[in-house]
Parts: sequence; structure tokens; C-alpha cells
Amino acid sequence: MGPLVWAIAAMILAVLELAVGEFTLLMLASAAFITAGVTWAGGGLHPGIEVAVFGLSSAAMLFFVRPYLHRHFHKPAALDTSTKALVGTRAIVLEDITPTGGQIKLDGSIWSARALDPGQVIREGEFVTVSDIDGPTAVVWQD
Repeated sequence: MGPLVWAIAAMILAVLELAVGEFTLLMLASAAFITAGVTWAGGGLHPGIEVAVFGLSSAAMLFFVRPYLHRHFHKPAALDTSTKALVGTRAIVLEDITPTGGQIKLDGSIWSARALDPGQVIREGEFVTVSDIDGPTAVVWQD
């Protein structure tokens, strides 16, 4: 079939992998590139040998490389239970936030809060976003 045909097939499979994202088509694209290289180095092989090279290399890629890539890229995200995980979340003001303090309901809990801008007063019932956690106090800014 020739190295050019295998290279074109590899590129098509690699582009299709972008839509799927399961590494299967990527492994077949890699096998097609391997077959193109073997065909080019062999100076044109019998089509049956080319298909055998593609079959063996795709089986090797699917059974050995794909599981490694799948484990590496599909790790579950670590659960962040620190207070820094609350940064960026929205909260509702329970008690006016003045330069001396206030309270918000954040993630089901009541927190002491202060405004990012010390001269700002945020009224009860308004929504705020947490910009930082400073000890037991949430530093917030108005949405």
C-alpha cells in the first residue's frame, strides 16, 4: 500500500481521536505511523506484511501503552478540604459587612467576614464571592 497511505491514515486517525478522547484511535494512529516507517524502511513490502505489521503494532499499543495512558490521564481529582478550597465560592450576607466585621453563610456554615475594600459596606441579603480566607474570617467582595 505504501508509506504515504499509512501516513495519511495515521493523520486521519489522530484527528478523529481529538473528537473521541479515549486513546483508542490514537493507538491505531501510532500503529499506522509505525507501519508507514517499516514500509518506508523496507522499500515497499508485500501488502500482507504491511497489514501484519499494523495488526501487531496496534495490538501492542492497545494492550501495553493505552492502559498506561488511561491511568495517567484519568486520575480522580484529589479532594481539597482545606479552607483555600472555599476561595471563589459565592456566599450570602447574613449580617451587614462593615469595616469592623459581619457574617456570611458560606458552604452551609456561618463565617465571620470582612470586605476586601475596608471602606465598603455590604448589606444583608446580598451575594458576595470569597477572595481569601484569613484565619476564621472570610475576605469577600460584592458580586
